[in-house]
Amino acid sequence: MQIREFQKMIEAQYFERDSKRGMWKTFTWFSEEVGELARALLREDKTSQEKEFADCFAWLATLASQAGVDLEEAVRKYENGCPRCRQTPCACPFVR
Repeated sequence: MQIREFQKMIEAQYFERDSKRGMWKTFTWFSEEVGELARALLREDKTSQEKEFADCFAWLATLASQAGVDLEEAVRKYENGCPRCRQTPCACPFVR
């Protein structure tokens, strides 16, 4: 499945409801999913990690749709290497 196909699938399933909720409340739900992903990563629970990555991606897709952003176009930012140094792998100095 391509990114655009996934975003359209999520729109078909959730866009109307998520739009009624509004972007900021939807963002709050997205943030909660990121927290759940953090817990799964800390527990090193592969099954939970896969579920939470999927949930985060779905919530990100619905946020992008609400904002009018095509994720497939947006990620093209990285298709020529690091957006800053244009290298693969990134050759930028390590920054914390």
